[in-house]
Amino acid sequence: MKLRNRIFSKRYVLLSTVSLVLLGGSIFLNFLLFSQAKKYYIELNETRLDPLGFSYYPTQLQSVTATDRFRVVFFGDSRAASWTAPQLQRYEFINRGIASQTSVQTVQRFSAHVQSLKPQVVVIQVGVNDLKTIALFPDRRDAIVTTCQDNIKRLVEASRNLGAVVIITTIFPAGKVPIQRRPFWSDDIGQAIQAVNAYIATLANERVIVLDTFPMLADSQGIMMQQYSVDELHLNHQGYAKLNQKLVPLLDSIPKSIQD
Repeated sequence: MKLRNRIFSKRYVLLSTVSLVLLGGSIFLNFLLFSQAKKYYIELNETRLDPLGFSYYPTQLQSVTATDRFRVVFFGDSRAASWTAPQLQRYEFINRGIASQTSVQTVQRFSAHVQSLKPQVVVIQVGVNDLKTIALFPDRRDAIVTTCQDNIKRLVEASRNLGAVVIITTIFPAGKVPIQRRPFWSDDIGQAIQAVNAYIATLANERVIVLDTFPMLADSQGIMMQQYSVDELHLNHQGYAKLNQKLVPLLDSIPKSIQD
């Protein structure tokens, strides 16, 4: 009888422990999902208040001071906004990236945020916010990819129309997707990134330079290497330092081609 009670007691303790672990895991997972949903809800309402992000930067014509330095504008989404410019005296770096923006938003604010700056070089990084919506609208996958490609081409052409040389980067690889993000993610996103990057490669010409970021940032599986990532979408300081190792030689090669 005592042996039975001991076995029952041990089983009860084990089941209680397992139940507590499962309950704790469920609470933690629900908290992560709530945090993710809250983040999206805030982003949605910020976009509703200012769809194009005009309030982030001055939209009126800005006086451009005379300078011997080449003006380089980083333009696009959060990946452009977070780009730490290299320390080069001969260049003036201005950032006009806005987090969470899609390619259509950047197209519509280009004239307000870039045109008046009269840049000699425009560095463009945009597109992932378009493609990550494929997980939510899988039936619109092809249309999303095509629209993203068209908008990137429009940004390149708008920059060219200003007389600027364009450095268009391929869309950065995505990193490891955390558990709270997986309900809003799809393997098709990575495939779409590859498709848009293949299109970006076709835009190269004498005044459009394609900076392929995948060889620098991705592992053999096409996933952003952890030493360069903050999260599944964003680079850390090391990641941008790696990009700048390629960007600086490109910038140094440009002045010879824009003296006309």
